[in-house]
Amino acid sequence: MKNSFSKNLKEYRLSSSLTQSELAKLLKTTQRKISYWESDKIEPDLDSLIAIADIFDISIDELVGRSD
Repeated sequence: MKNSFSKNLKEYRLSSSLTQSELAKLLKTTQRKISYWESDKIEPDLDSLIAIADIFDISIDELVGRSD
């Protein structure tokens, strides 16, 4: 999951014209955590995955690279 998730998160964030800080505020987390997710240093928990998918109006499968 890590590689696809980190790449997809960054792509969705940039395509939505959001900074890491802006996304962090929407998720009620820190910019550092967003940075760690995007650089494969840590993985998000399930609640975070759900919140991210909701923000970008996509499925978790799409977010983690499991869609066709």
